[in-house]
Amino acid sequence: MNEKLNIAALGPYIGAQVSNLDLTRPLSDAQFEQLYHALLRHQVLFLRNQPITPHQQRALASRFGDLHIHPVYPHAEGVEEIIVLDTHQDNPPDNDNWHTDVTFIETPPAVAILASKLLPESGGDTLWASGIAAWETLSAPIKTLLEGLHAEHDFKKSFQEYKYRRNEEDHQRWQQAVTKHPPVQHPVVRTHPVSGRKALFVNEGFTTRIVELSEKESDAVLALLYAHATKLEFQVRWRWQPNDVAIWDNRVTQHYANADYYPARRVMQRATVLGDRPF
Repeated sequence: MNEKLNIAALGPYIGAQVSNLDLTRPLSDAQFEQLYHALLRHQVLFLRNQPITPHQQRALASRFGDLHIHPVYPHAEGVEEIIVLDTHQDNPPDNDNWHTDVTFIETPPAVAILASKLLPESGGDTLWASGIAAWETLSAPIKTLLEGLHAEHDFKKSFQEYKYRRNEEDHQRWQQAVTKHPPVQHPVVRTHPVSGRKALFVNEGFTTRIVELSEKESDAVLALLYAHATKLEFQVRWRWQPNDVAIWDNRVTQHYANADYYPARRVMQRATVLGDRPF
């Protein structure tokens, strides 16, 4: 049996398409190792035609580590580790900004796996950007400035209270999440724990300020970094088909879910693998 994966890069900085792999079946150690090395190199991987169930998705994600259970998003029936992102007329998209998933906890996710289940007729692409490319292309003086700085990440920046006032149950869940997740601090430049490569680690979704700078300095530096990190050169864009799967390294990327399809419906399922404390 041929266990060699076909891995085709989609650009020089980020993204690769993987074929000759069936995610509905348990991966052999050889297959998983190839997948993991490809992920470290390309930062986000895409696979077509993978009709995985929530249980299969959870099993695959568990190969990468322990799974996160999201404080506010709904989950697949009987599989609380699989988030259901079901956007439609009455539930507008909230991922249409550049963000890195769940950086509001002490150990932000290492890896995420997203599966497309129901897609609009057109639109709804997702874009990823490489924090490694963003870091490596900064000038030496800016790198010197940023090393050693810390940024605050806050749950409330992306999950604003007004969105959870529709009913008392939602509002209570939001309040519990806020209590459980006070703002945390992470380095502005993080080192990948496996590859050792450095990456910018601020994102518009959750980063509120750079701790060591004044408010005006922080705003100016963050504006520069947000614009730089999401340059077209550092991006890959994926046009979803039903049952596609994307696997990304959340430690060194940001992503943006294009909401151009709204108010049509789009249903995705996500597994999120806990990482370690950024350094």
